[in-house]
Amino acid sequence: MTSTERPNILLITADQWRADCLSAVGHPLVQTPNLDKLASEGVLFEQHYAGAAPCSPARACLYTGLYQMNNRVCINGSPLDQRHDTLALAFRRLGYDPTLFGYTDQSQDPRGVHANDPKLKSYEGLLPGFNWRISIPDHQYPFLSWLKEKGYDEALSGVNMCIPQTGVDDPPQGGVPRYRAEHTETAYLVDEFRRWLSEQTLQSSRQPDHRWFAHVSFLRPHPPFTVPAPYDTLVSADDVADFFGSTDPDVVAAMHPLLEWIIETNSKDRFIPGAQGLAREWTQQDLKQIAATYFGMVAEVDAQIGRMVEALKSNGTYDNTLIVFTSDHGEQLGDHTLLGKHGFFDSSYHIPLIIRDPAATTSAGSRMAEFTECIDIFPTLLARMGADIPQQLDGKSLQPVIETGVVPSSWRNAAHWEFDFRNIPHNATGQRFNLAPTQCNMSVLRRDDVKYAHFAGLPPLLFDLTIDPEETRNVAGDPGYQALQLECAQELLSWRAEHLDQSLALSALTDEGLASVPRK
Repeated sequence: MTSTERPNILLITADQWRADCLSAVGHPLVQTPNLDKLASEGVLFEQHYAGAAPCSPARACLYTGLYQMNNRVCINGSPLDQRHDTLALAFRRLGYDPTLFGYTDQSQDPRGVHANDPKLKSYEGLLPGFNWRISIPDHQYPFLSWLKEKGYDEALSGVNMCIPQTGVDDPPQGGVPRYRAEHTETAYLVDEFRRWLSEQTLQSSRQPDHRWFAHVSFLRPHPPFTVPAPYDTLVSADDVADFFGSTDPDVVAAMHPLLEWIIETNSKDRFIPGAQGLAREWTQQDLKQIAATYFGMVAEVDAQIGRMVEALKSNGTYDNTLIVFTSDHGEQLGDHTLLGKHGFFDSSYHIPLIIRDPAATTSAGSRMAEFTECIDIFPTLLARMGADIPQQLDGKSLQPVIETGVVPSSWRNAAHWEFDFRNIPHNATGQRFNLAPTQCNMSVLRRDDVKYAHFAGLPPLLFDLTIDPEETRNVAGDPGYQALQLECAQELLSWRAEHLDQSLALSALTDEGLASVPRK
């Protein structure tokens, strides 16, 4: 195909997948042959970062192309303002019928529905513009009913299918769930995608110009940390490398009040179903077992992505399908003794991005080492379609890199992300820190040489990455770093000023009518 032809679009997102967990980037234990193959045929973006955490805020940045300070999805459950454009709405305007497999976790704007509408009782809403082919909500009823049909009689009986037959896996031993590898949540979505793909092939036989847009949104490798055989034994805990940062939770907690709060409240059952107590109680060996299981989960998702590619090749659409693979955010996975996604460490925000465009043969197999952000995906796909990029989008199109393998000279020199730790409706975190909800947030500037985290109501953080790449020593307030801290604070302030909502700010009504100027 040529770059002027309309491709099919396949957007694949994993949940909580770290950027270093690809064998293509040299991870010594992770096995991802299918994603490695996609990277060899496309472009691998090595310094790609999420815009926020956890799931809903991270995905809002991806789907709207807006930083959190503009889309204002602050926590899981923050309503997505209905005035915002979305990736799915944009492609609907381009004649596609965007279809979702999985979830988008975008909460309904309450101003658009009646107060009694059940949509207001769940944060797991559907992003405007998508049709839902199949969903995986938190309760997992659709998946559990599918397991029931596969012969797992206990699937709908209230038994947690992730708890091994032998009982709660604490301390972690790599216990397997009650279902087999061919019956994971990931396999469930891929089975349905393959069936749907056959329907699209039939439609294309009747309408030769038909093109499709599928968003397959995988739950894994998000916790619970459990994976069936053979993936449970791919990696031994004894082979897992030591983690970044201190191995003492008290040392980590002393670095900053936010870390202290995370360590005080991070419970085991967020990661191992049925486990009691705090995650800080797990030993380094326990954390290495969790990491080994996580690496197996990554391999299982990669294998299922291989089944998707196989289906595309079998029905003859692989060479006309643009594939994007990324994640919503990362996972601490034992770094700094932490599990989950929060705060300011790279482990929670550095995520993979692979874009494979069959028309872009010049750049196939290339890599981009400069900083890219999740907000870049929306404008990139619009540019690929030859569509106008709305002025309000904060992201930059990656299309020049994909087409030529060359990075524009005016590219950004830093990555940025935000983290909001307000608690609605009880404001527990605000009470913990004696802050208003609007003060429970932070913004991060991450350059190659330095990381600066600015809090609305808590002390700042500064790390000199040239001598402290593992971010163990906060030098904010150190007289020797005063000039660098001021430089970073000014740079972060300039970034925020430049990226304030531009929906109408670049337009004006004149005596000749509506006038506008380009954003860049």
